[in-house]
Amino acid sequence: MAAAKGKRLMPNLYLGTIGWSYNFWKGPFYPKKQPSNMLLAFYASHFNSVEVDGTFYRIPTEQTVINWTQRTPEGFLFSLKFPQVITHIRMLKNCQPETNVFLDRASLLEDKLGPLLLQLPPNFDIAHLPDLADFLGKLPSTHRYVVEARNESLLTEEFYSLLRANNVVLAWVDNSLMPQVDQLTSDFLYVRWVGDRKRVKGTLGKIEVNKEKELEVWAGKIKLFLEKKTVVFGYFGKCYSGYPPLDVKWFLEYLALNK
Repeated sequence: MAAAKGKRLMPNLYLGTIGWSYNFWKGPFYPKKQPSNMLLAFYASHFNSVEVDGTFYRIPTEQTVINWTQRTPEGFLFSLKFPQVITHIRMLKNCQPETNVFLDRASLLEDKLGPLLLQLPPNFDIAHLPDLADFLGKLPSTHRYVVEARNESLLTEEFYSLLRANNVVLAWVDNSLMPQVDQLTSDFLYVRWVGDRKRVKGTLGKIEVNKEKELEVWAGKIKLFLEKKTVVFGYFGKCYSGYPPLDVKWFLEYLALNK
C-alpha cells in the first residue's frame, strides 16, 4: 500500500504524517531495503509536509536541520513541535534560553519552515493561562505558531481570545482524549489526526481501524477552507488508523470527490 503522489491537489494544502522515520513502514510504504538516511527523501517524493515529532524529545543539531533541507525538494514544509523541556518540564516558565536555541535551529529551515506547535501537557489547565500569555508575548512574530490544548478547562472564550490576540492558531485534533474544537483563531488551519492509542498500536504497518467515514466528513469540512484560499496544514499520526500513508491517500481522494 503506497500513498498517492497527489501532493499538490490544492496549492494551499500541506498534508503529511506525524514523523517519517519508522522502520515498520518499510515494505508497505518505504522500499524494504531503503537506508535510514534516505527515508526522508523518499517520504518527500510523496508528501509536501511533515510534522516533526522528534523535536519534542530533543532540540535538533544544526547539521540535522541542514540535512533535512538538503533531502527535501523546494516547497516542502516542516512543522516542528516545541521541545518537552519547554512545554512539559518548564511549563512555559523560565525557559527562554531553550526557546531561543530551538527557534534559532528552526530558522535554519528558512523557507521550508512551517508552523511551530506548542503541545500543552494535560496538567496545563486554565489556571496556567497567564503563563501562556507571557510566553506567547515573547515569541518573535516572524514565525507561525499553533497551540494544542489537552485540558478541557482551557476551552474557554478567554483562551480563544488570547490566541487571537497573538495571531496563534488553535490546533484541531481528532483523538480520544479531547472534544473536537472548531474555533478559528488565526488565518490558517492546523489539523492533527491522532486517534486512540488504546485501540491502535500503530506499529504494524497496516490499517487497524477503518477511518474512511471519518475522513470523508473531514474532507468535506476542510474543502470549505481550501476553497476560501485558507492555508491548511494536516498531519496523520500512526495511532489514527494505524497506517498514516494510506490515511493521506484516502483523504486526498475524498477531497477530489467532494466538489
